[in-house]
Amino acid sequence: MSTEVQQRGTFGRLGFILAAAGSAIGLGNIWKFPYIAYENQGGSFVLVYLAAILLIGAPIMLAEIVIGRRTQQSPVGAFLVLAKGVAGGKLWSLLGWLGIGSGFVILSYYSIIAGWTVYYFGRCLGWAMNGFTAADAANLGSSFGSFLANPEMQLTFHALFMVATVGVVMMGVKAGIERTTFILMPILAVILVILVVNSFRSPGFGEAIHFLFHIGPISASGVLEAVGHSFFTLSLGMGAMITYGSYVSRKDSIPKAGLTICFLDTLIALMASTIMFSIIFAVPVAERADTFQRSATILFTTLPRMFFALPGGGVLSPVFYLLVAFAALTSTISLLEVVVSYFIDRRGWGRKKAAFIVGAGIYLFGVPSALSLGYSEALGRVAIGSREGFFTVVDYLASNWMLPIGGLGISIFTGWFLAGRIAREELEEGHGPFPLFAVWRFLLRFVCPLAILWIIVFVLRGGAF
Repeated sequence: MSTEVQQRGTFGRLGFILAAAGSAIGLGNIWKFPYIAYENQGGSFVLVYLAAILLIGAPIMLAEIVIGRRTQQSPVGAFLVLAKGVAGGKLWSLLGWLGIGSGFVILSYYSIIAGWTVYYFGRCLGWAMNGFTAADAANLGSSFGSFLANPEMQLTFHALFMVATVGVVMMGVKAGIERTTFILMPILAVILVILVVNSFRSPGFGEAIHFLFHIGPISASGVLEAVGHSFFTLSLGMGAMITYGSYVSRKDSIPKAGLTICFLDTLIALMASTIMFSIIFAVPVAERADTFQRSATILFTTLPRMFFALPGGGVLSPVFYLLVAFAALTSTISLLEVVVSYFIDRRGWGRKKAAFIVGAGIYLFGVPSALSLGYSEALGRVAIGSREGFFTVVDYLASNWMLPIGGLGISIFTGWFLAGRIAREELEEGHGPFPLFAVWRFLLRFVCPLAILWIIVFVLRGGAF
């Protein structure tokens, strides 16, 4: 291994798995998967989702890790190296730029939501110590609205989460990212287990398990939701796995690591669903109508009331928000690293300088999103079609256009343009013979592009994820 690669840093075997799993595990697992499973009647949706993870998510994840480890470069440099002599040449580096842009944009508003989890962790601690009254329950929606409209609060908690993220990335691959995920991921797992075990005592547990695993009818839109979420949940299309893959040792097995990450991501989504459904199904049917909605605000406007209605809710509620905050931090670290790695690899910046300047830029870009949630009428009126508000617009552009296009490009490049010899060498190094190589290549060439094109067509027709 070259001196240059050593200076970039290298993950240990478990370090890469925990860091990459941490990147994938976030609000998408703890909030989004439960609500779309709820919308699509549970069991059949879960089955289709598992198939989509294997046939779409896992192949693209392996492709990104292959690209990263082969080149030991950030996304732009990786495509510049691999595209030499390939049709399209340097134009493929646009996929790297799209990944960097996606990381920059997504982190600018994701850290705002992450800041809300810290704030509500504090609020739940206060309620646990001072009591959660009927007035508190009735005013959850209005108090959250007031919180969103408070510019000082929004900018402070946005800054708080960005400072934590920048601090970890500044410390480097091993001392920062790997060490932090070594601490956070086991804590996250313990919290999840505690909450799942507690859900056994909930009167809604039996109904939750039946709903989650009972096979029934599923609509075409439900299949599309499952396919779309299998792509979005694994942090694909934004260069995160290319970047983390560039820090993977050549002694490690890419197929084993990739499948382990997919397994952990799926397991946590199912555990989160068990927790959420056990809470939801514990309340009367008449009160469930507005339980889930296509907005992360449900975590702050409804769940506290449900938690404090359960035995031990005063303890469980802050523990839950701590879980969400930790999951968010492992994701924000990877988003920042995607952008920072470019300036280290291609511009020769020191890590601390890159992390500080990029982090400051992302924070400033997030300010309009933070202020568009209730404080600034002008920013709240920024719109694309029916999607109104600066925050909503940047989320829509990143999630529905930047990520799918990035994933489509990576799938096509790896399946059709990257030499099969190179791909096979990377998959077999540290692993041994990979008998599923032809299947993986077939999925990348045909199944994955068609699935992502289905997503893009859905968006073109006015849909959104």
